[in-house]
Amino acid sequence: MSSASRRTTPHPPAVIGIDVATASVRTVCVDGRGNVLAEARGELPPPVRTAAGTSEQDARTWWPAVRSALRRTTAALPGGGREVIAVAVSATSGTIVPTGSDGVPLGPALMYDDRRAADVNAEAQRVGSARWDALGLSVGPTAALGRAVLCLRTYGSGLRRVLHTPEIVGRELTGHPVATDWSHALKSGYDARAAEWALEVFAAFDFPLELLPTVRAPATEAGVVGPDAAEATGLPEGCSVRLGMTDGCAGQIATGAVEPGRFVGVLGTTYVLKGVSAELVRDATGAFYSHRHPDGWWLPGGASNTGGECLADVAPARLPALDAAAAARGPASYVRYPLRRDGERFPFVAGEARGFELGRPRDEADAHRAALEGVAFVERLALDRVERLGVPVLGPLHTAGGGSRSTVWTRIRATVLDRPVRVVERAETAFGAALLAATGTLHEDLAASAAAMVRGGALVEPVLEERPALEDAHGRFVVALRERGWLDDD
Repeated sequence: MSSASRRTTPHPPAVIGIDVATASVRTVCVDGRGNVLAEARGELPPPVRTAAGTSEQDARTWWPAVRSALRRTTAALPGGGREVIAVAVSATSGTIVPTGSDGVPLGPALMYDDRRAADVNAEAQRVGSARWDALGLSVGPTAALGRAVLCLRTYGSGLRRVLHTPEIVGRELTGHPVATDWSHALKSGYDARAAEWALEVFAAFDFPLELLPTVRAPATEAGVVGPDAAEATGLPEGCSVRLGMTDGCAGQIATGAVEPGRFVGVLGTTYVLKGVSAELVRDATGAFYSHRHPDGWWLPGGASNTGGECLADVAPARLPALDAAAAARGPASYVRYPLRRDGERFPFVAGEARGFELGRPRDEADAHRAALEGVAFVERLALDRVERLGVPVLGPLHTAGGGSRSTVWTRIRATVLDRPVRVVERAETAFGAALLAATGTLHEDLAASAAAMVRGGALVEPVLEERPALEDAHGRFVVALRERGWLDDD
């Protein structure tokens, strides 16, 4: 454990998780049992996006927002912040910043959805195909690797480092350059299996590896809070600064799904399945890819184009009434694949996929119920795919995201999956970052942090009397996907 973890304070020790999201910064302070002691939020300017596919944000706004949120968080603590022994930073996956010799950004951050280096990424996919295929990764058009090359071409010899969001914040906290973690580095071209940057790919673009940060495991200590940051934030000088993980990984950790066989279904605008496997999962279709677990395991996951946006046409005020009506009527009279956009990427890859209906709704409640069931059918296919790839799914499925607040939807999901679903209370990126801050400080490892700090919410059981109807509907759904050529027996 770090020296900060042994420092005595007049109050029980605590940690802070920092989430630098797209539109805001969030900080949450928790103790060793997961009790939230204080939290704060700071706004960020929205990214500037253009029709040409560019997406930028002023990286100079991150630290003032983090500093302000930390100051308000520590001011609300009984010890004024002196009890905080560690912090960790999580941020969006694939956002990078070109910096000069003084660590100051040379220009705006290139955001995770910036597409201007799509041609570079396509070439990187070709050059590193053997490496990416072994990892089950695809260097897509928005990969950060291409944006790193673009930074070199833009700034030339003035470029000294290509960094991710946490390193920008970490330098301000510690007063010196810090390493990145292998989660944030993944989309920038880091091979977590071989523990190296993709050497042959960067060589193909004449990109010097010294422009890239050192990479360490998440939860590793990157340094300690320096005197300037202590004065600005209220954190104690010497407080441990730990490496975080990307927002998606930190959100997974926040659910307590941190050991092999544990999975979480995040039902937000789209559906995302994430879990833990002892071995690297290889998926030839590219639907499934893996981050590296802080303890060396793997975090396989995939994101569907289906999810909560299937209800985008419903006024939020109407949802409770529709949920109640859907619960009262029971299984829908027809089958619906509620895909609102073109193409599907998980649990199967089909660019030509489109939403469909097998039958017509009897009324509004029937249509609503069929949409909820359709997403549940996609979730079942996702879990089936995981198990067919050789990864066991153990115990209840953890769940998070806005859709998990719907009791009837969670009950439908449990029934379709034929397994309990546990709704987690604080499945947030900042809380996951706090668990990483607690790892090696308040607790020995990540599993111990999750066991002590994550509070599981309601355990929702399957509705046995609805199982036969939903099983039949799911079977019809699968047949329809196969008939359209989007899903095969393999």
